[in-house]
Amino acid sequence: MFVFLSIVVIAQPKFTELAVKPGAFSRIGFGARGIGLGNAVSSITEGQLVSYYNPAITPFQESNSFQAGYSFLSLDRSLNFLSFTRKFDFYSSKDTIAETRKPRTTAGLSIGVINSGVGKIDGRDNNGLPTGELSTSENQFFMGLAARVSEKLSLGVSVKFYYYKLYEEISSNSLGFDVGALYRVNENFNVSLVVADINSKYKWDTSPIYQQEGIVSEDKFPNLRKVGVSYRNKEIGILGAIEFENSNAETNILRAGVEYNIYDQFYIRAGLDQFNLSNTDWPIKPVLGFSYFQALSNFVVGVDYAFQIEQYSSSDRHIVSVNFNF
Repeated sequence: MFVFLSIVVIAQPKFTELAVKPGAFSRIGFGARGIGLGNAVSSITEGQLVSYYNPAITPFQESNSFQAGYSFLSLDRSLNFLSFTRKFDFYSSKDTIAETRKPRTTAGLSIGVINSGVGKIDGRDNNGLPTGELSTSENQFFMGLAARVSEKLSLGVSVKFYYYKLYEEISSNSLGFDVGALYRVNENFNVSLVVADINSKYKWDTSPIYQQEGIVSEDKFPNLRKVGVSYRNKEIGILGAIEFENSNAETNILRAGVEYNIYDQFYIRAGLDQFNLSNTDWPIKPVLGFSYFQALSNFVVGVDYAFQIEQYSSSDRHIVSVNFNF
């Protein structure tokens, strides 16, 4: 068995390097719109925003935004999203005329959760007899705060709590941080800078199962550094973004996405994720998607969809999100 496992591990292609690092579920993306744009969203300040991509973008949220997402995945896997984002305007006490006063400071708040797991795992004892079905649950809870320190510059930080329930009494939790900045060059161009998963790690203790033979180990998450640029032309309804991500797992990934407002409240988008400049064998993930919004009374309801090719799986990914803006 040991020889077999060793051969399997050695035979794995290099493109699995980042995918098998701790916290891989949290690097898939957030919601159908973000994934549909190839996850190149750290510099985008239009539409439904979430601090998952960059905590500094939340002050640009136009209205309160609530979104929930569900992913259709193969192999009994699950991936779900939930978030709420809003901005706060603070006015100077010297401004007495409400109609003419302008916000002195704008801040943003974003809270959310990503839930991932695998179910229907066939449990067996040492004799090969069934012991029942097993499942895993891996979660990220995040809260991002940001402020526009000037008309052009926004700074933000996110606190992320990870909880992983692996098996019976074996679980782990971790506290990590993201810091981000966004600079608006002009009405069309934005530039972003993000450092993600600072201090994120899992610490394992297997003594509850193996008693004295149990060990304590630590798995650190890859530290990610991202630079993004986005362009928006409101007159023709086009939005495009490109992003470069470097990690301490020796990956240099390029992402890109484009969104086009065909008419009224209908948008189509396409993206390219996971183009690793350090390894051309890395599985590039093209993605397509769309959104439609409908005004209902005092709020707007939207539906997002994304289709992403998933190599080496029995089926591809389908992500659906529902948005409520009020």
